[in-house]
Amino acid sequence: MGYATTRSLERVAAAIGDLNEAPVRFEGAHDIPEGGVLLALPALLVTGLLGHTREIYQLPKGFYGIESIFLLLALMALARVESIEQLRYGAPGEWGNLLGLDRVPEVRCLRKKLALLCQAPGQAARWGAALARDWMVALPEQDWLLYVDGHVRVYHGELTKLPRHYVPREQLFLRATTDYWINAMDGQPFVYVNKPVDAGLIAALRNDLIPWLEANAPIPEAQRRKMAEDPKQSAFTVIFDREGYSPDLFAELQRRRVAVVTYHKHPGPDWPAEEFTARKVILPAGETVTLWLAERSTTLSNGLEVREVRKRTETGQQIPILSTNRVMSTERLAVVMFARWTQENFFRYMREHYGLDRLIEYGTTPIPETTPTVNPAWRDLDASIRRQRVVLNRYAAKSAHLSAPADLEPAQVARYETAKATLLENIKSQATAIDALKQRRKQTPHHILVKDLPEGARFDQLRPERKQLIDTVKMICYRAETCMTGVLRQKLARDDDARSLVRQIYQTEVDLLPDLVTKTLTVQLHHLSQNIHDQAAQHLCDVLNATATTFPGTDLRLIYRIGST
Repeated sequence: MGYATTRSLERVAAAIGDLNEAPVRFEGAHDIPEGGVLLALPALLVTGLLGHTREIYQLPKGFYGIESIFLLLALMALARVESIEQLRYGAPGEWGNLLGLDRVPEVRCLRKKLALLCQAPGQAARWGAALARDWMVALPEQDWLLYVDGHVRVYHGELTKLPRHYVPREQLFLRATTDYWINAMDGQPFVYVNKPVDAGLIAALRNDLIPWLEANAPIPEAQRRKMAEDPKQSAFTVIFDREGYSPDLFAELQRRRVAVVTYHKHPGPDWPAEEFTARKVILPAGETVTLWLAERSTTLSNGLEVREVRKRTETGQQIPILSTNRVMSTERLAVVMFARWTQENFFRYMREHYGLDRLIEYGTTPIPETTPTVNPAWRDLDASIRRQRVVLNRYAAKSAHLSAPADLEPAQVARYETAKATLLENIKSQATAIDALKQRRKQTPHHILVKDLPEGARFDQLRPERKQLIDTVKMICYRAETCMTGVLRQKLARDDDARSLVRQIYQTEVDLLPDLVTKTLTVQLHHLSQNIHDQAAQHLCDVLNATATTFPGTDLRLIYRIGST
């Protein structure tokens, strides 16, 4: 039956359909590698790992139940097992000890389970939406600030030729798909929307993200009362970068009672230095700093009146911020805009530690034919214009640097005049060619429907269901890890060490000591690298023990402690 299989009767019963799922039963075990991931179990459960699984997902009868599968996926992500295939290089019996089973499923079996979970399109989106609503309920009333940004996920395969996107971190145009994320002020993720055909942040806000928030965001009752009493009060505020700058979009969202905060794309001249005053603000991390701020009322190109706040740096540079939020203080506006780095840090951490860009499933699915996409003919004309501009700029630079020195011989003067005339003629002809290309580009539709694409330019989208399921599990893991990080920071002198210590805990061995009489399961974490780390981990264990968490599928209360047998 395979390595580390000890429950032969239960496996036979599952094979003939007489067992719904194997019962969770723990036995004593020592020195289980990477067993420290069990310390994240209370946080995983509180975050919602198993909260909506049975009402959304179902599995047929078998040895491995749905809770064991989701727990395994979460523990793998926390242990930095980068892919399902890497599970074949781990000890299956040791992983089984962490789940109360004889062993974990082999890679082929786990893939079959995932295929069953993802066979109905849209289930992962429903699960993610249910979790996002739960997470948003926990937001404080004054912190209904939602950060929106796009993350470009590069595709290096050959199954389909996805449209090219600009990837800032690589400074290249590569075949990719774009995910638009919604995060909290501290970087905690809520939900994301995948756009295989990306029309930009403005279109994503108007057509996908804001409608999703209006339909799913659980606005507090106190906030609704304020909206009824004060017409300037918005339901929530979205923060994004210059890519989303659009006066028409700002006016539309203001009518829908949604406020925005973003950078001014066309700020104009600097303001006088006398307008700026020093103000103390509290950053999201709790640090108090002094910022030089000034505020004016600004009218945009469409006549919309908004607030403009500028921060002046030590070098005299002015950073302009626009907002339609009428009730937020000037200091708060500056803080929430400059806190966008938390979302960027989230993307970086998820890429480096949770494999956010990793391809989960090979395969494609057709894109709806009515989806608008960039016209390949327009894109080729636009690329030609860009190339011709480079040549024009080169000619202009040569002409600017070509000057006639004094005391030239007549023959040299003739050569100079000939070279100058040639450059001017090249500049004129190049400008004429660019104007012709611009005219052709103007007459060519910028966007067409997918069904109207030429045969050689058509493409499919990557299968989204399994990727969204695994990414949702990773979001839960990130939130659980953040909870543990917050507890450890209470005992560490350096806040930046907390996540490194959490990762060290996940990689540390544990002993499992079940006691069926007292109905407890003791998870004994081995000593860490330093005494100060042991003290912080012991504080974490005390906090976890106070939750009185029971292991899913059992009546065993988890007890955490530091030591080794």
